[in-house]
Order: sequence, then structure tokens, then C-alpha cells
Amino acid sequence: MELREERPGDAGAVRHVHLRAFGDHGRIVADLVDSLRDGIRSGGGFALVAEDAGQVVGHVMFTRSLLDAPRRLVDVRVLSPLGVLPERQRQGIGSALVRAGLETLTEGESPLVFLEGGPGYYSRFGFTPGAELGFRKPSLRIPDPAFQVIRLPAYEPWMTGTLVYSEPFWRHDAVGLRDLDA
Repeated sequence: MELREERPGDAGAVRHVHLRAFGDHGRIVADLVDSLRDGIRSGGGFALVAEDAGQVVGHVMFTRSLLDAPRRLVDVRVLSPLGVLPERQRQGIGSALVRAGLETLTEGESPLVFLEGGPGYYSRFGFTPGAELGFRKPSLRIPDPAFQVIRLPAYEPWMTGTLVYSEPFWRHDAVGLRDLDA
């Protein structure tokens, strides 16, 4: 399996991964990915794919958002979404994508990476609940344990505050949990 940066020709295969990986929410996630690519093209992050035998089997994005800190706004990254084809899950593909992305970010200027996700999964990479470190989540719809952060070498202690997601997350209503019966 090869991990590499997403290429323009991967868009259809990446969309397929998220449609399958996220079930009923697949279209929202796939549309979010399509929108987040605009920010990546302008230097606001990167995306990785896992490719096996010529097939894209996994995908992750690390996109630009802001931390509203008392001193100033701080450029941070958001790990979202992470998707792996259902038949390829539990084979270490998602973990490999996350580790490769964090390794790239560790070498850069980004001080923090935030995400919404299961603490049981993401704690293995060093993510901890954001509130425990003085960070505020961007929406009340995000369960406290799911709002997580990892501090990178560029982090400084004054960098606390509220995460402000980039506009595509709001446009696609891809923030926090939804009441599906409403």
C-alpha cells in the first residue's frame, strides 16, 4: 500500500471512498471534501490517499481553520474527514494516514490539530479532549469527549481559545452531531 498526496485525478475515487465509508452521511462528507479542496489548492492544508493495487482505499484531509486566541488569530489544522472503504477498515489504513499527516505537520508551522471523533480511536495518536487543555469547541453539537486536539512543536502556551471552523464545514452543516429524526 502506498500513502501519497491526493492528486487532481483522484477526486472521483476519493468521493467514492467517503460515500461508502460514511453511509447515510456519505453525500454530506463527499460534498465537504469537494469544497475543502479549494482551500487546499490555495495553500490551506493537504490531503493524503492510501492506494492499494491502483485503487484508492482511504483518504484524509488536514485543512486550515483558525483558533480565536486572546492575543491573535492562529492558523491551525483540522483533521477531517478520514475515510476508509468499509471492506478495508480495521487493517491499519486509517491509522497510517493519520500518522503520515501528523508527521508532515510536525515538521511545519502549524501548532495544533483539532478533530471531532472517537477518543478511543484518536487517543492512540496523542489527541486529548480539547476542553482539558483550555480549548473551546466551535459548536455545542460536538460532544465534549469528541472535541480533541494534539499540540505540535510550534505550539506556544498562550495559544488557547475557540476553534473557528472554515466556512465549508458550516455550509455543508458538517459540524457536530445531528438529530436525524428532526
